[in-house]
Amino acid sequence: MAGLSSRSRNGEPVIECRKLWKMFGHDIERAMQSVRADSLSKEEVLERHGCVIGVQDVSFSVEEGEIFCIMGLSGSGKSTLIRHVNRLIEPTAGEVWIEGENVGALGQAALRELRASKTGMVFQNMALMPHRTVRENVAFALEVRGQDRRSRTEVADRAIDIVELTGWGERYPDELSGGMQQRVGLARAIAADPRILLMDEPFSALDPLIRRQLQDQFMQLAGEMKKTTLFITHDLDEAIRIGDRIAIMRDGILVQVGTPEQIVTEPRDSYVADFVAGISKLDLVTASRVMEPLAAFEAREGRLSTANSLTARPDDSLDRLAELSIRTDAPLIIEDDGTPVGVVDKKSLIRGIQGRLPLTAEPG
Repeated sequence: MAGLSSRSRNGEPVIECRKLWKMFGHDIERAMQSVRADSLSKEEVLERHGCVIGVQDVSFSVEEGEIFCIMGLSGSGKSTLIRHVNRLIEPTAGEVWIEGENVGALGQAALRELRASKTGMVFQNMALMPHRTVRENVAFALEVRGQDRRSRTEVADRAIDIVELTGWGERYPDELSGGMQQRVGLARAIAADPRILLMDEPFSALDPLIRRQLQDQFMQLAGEMKKTTLFITHDLDEAIRIGDRIAIMRDGILVQVGTPEQIVTEPRDSYVADFVAGISKLDLVTASRVMEPLAAFEAREGRLSTANSLTARPDDSLDRLAELSIRTDAPLIIEDDGTPVGVVDKKSLIRGIQGRLPLTAEPG
């Protein structure tokens, strides 16, 4: 599987969904049998059984420290899916495991502990308590745990500082802008110090500039604090910018999972291809994707002269290759630990920018 290779403390993925289904309606059992037997579409299930498929046979895992983005249009099932992780929604079938523990098998006390300590959820609508100050909102989870006022105030103030709201602790939510309220929600999750962050379109209602600033801040915090994150969005640009891996949903089905580069360069079907059609590949596609192996290049063109040639690394982006290519007419030599492994000439670079992947050499 693509993505990070680290595992949770017990060697299992931090989050794992196994053949998860969620169906809404009155005749769910019969509808489930019909879907499995006849491969009915979402529309056919609604027409025949009056049931709505929210999530259909979804399986995936999230590794420790990974930002796993789930994206899709409205009604695709992404928000329904994330609510299964902390069991705000009970699945119709299938299982959710967190750090090797079956969430569906937890008793009420263990489930409360999961929600209070192990997972933190950040919503688009932060639902801040209007009668409480910023500091009191941030410290609320600690108060519920019974932590004393002094220590929870210290923790809350540190979280407020982290999200760059220093000095705003005594203000009330109605005194804050939308972006600042989102920061309070993020601070609230940080103060609770969960190992897992569940984020359901937290920045989607914000202006583009504020949204990008919060994306930057979130990525920095996630990297520094090494939080395992499930991030829901309907914006592919946001998913590509934030995610280590991306899962694309349609009608409750997980259509494709992969790294941003894989999603953009290897769309599994026309639905995904339409999604990624307008995405710039300059910062996503790497030299390893567009280069021709050195042996194949020399078999066709003869021994490569290093005179006037510049070198790049296999993980250099198309943008970096374009910058180098401007400075020389010679092909770029791709080196891995100082050893030449491939060649990128101007023709293959242009093909890569155009998105014509996988690349094949053409005569002349």
